[in-house]
Amino acid sequence: MNRFTVNKFLATLAEGLSNVLSPLLMPTYGVFIVFWVSVLCLLPYGTRVSVLLMCMGITCILPLIFLSVLRHFKLVKDLHVNIREQRFIPYMFTAVCYLVAAYYLYYRHSPQWFVTFMVGSAVTVVVMALINLKWKISAHMAGICGVVALIYQIHVQGLSAFDLLWLLCLSVIVAGLVGSSRMVQRRHDLWQVLAGALVGFLCVSLTMRLLG
Repeated sequence: MNRFTVNKFLATLAEGLSNVLSPLLMPTYGVFIVFWVSVLCLLPYGTRVSVLLMCMGITCILPLIFLSVLRHFKLVKDLHVNIREQRFIPYMFTAVCYLVAAYYLYYRHSPQWFVTFMVGSAVTVVVMALINLKWKISAHMAGICGVVALIYQIHVQGLSAFDLLWLLCLSVIVAGLVGSSRMVQRRHDLWQVLAGALVGFLCVSLTMRLLG
């Protein structure tokens, strides 16, 4: 394989990883993890699936529809919102969606720590929106590290149905791959990746710890 072929392969791999681990999918992945590895895995299968799908609709589908409308009116260039100056409105709408999802979980009598995961996700998006007014930060890293924080909190608070150390280690490795993919795509530099990781982990972890 020549250098061009290797670079093309890495670029394709990075693009695929970025799409599969899109920030908008992180709350859905988080809810899935809660329902399949925490003590809530004992809930009926139908209940878990219905709540998962509802959360996906609120935190992923609604923001995507909103982004499509913004793109139609040329307020954003693309659905990835790669231009820093165009991120504030989509981010704030997404934060509201996350708060709606948190209320939905509260309405469904979810444990406080579960509700605060979604609140922490909203806090993460608001912090990113404010930072992005002056400096671009990696939303992908904030999203995946928010999930890492969720797994960590489930683990240390004794909320897991079984030992989660392996899943925690795996999530850290995946987070590293996501950060690498964003730099391979030249979407962010190292400091923007690290900043995103720090914001995502701290906002979710502290919110779950203080309010959960």
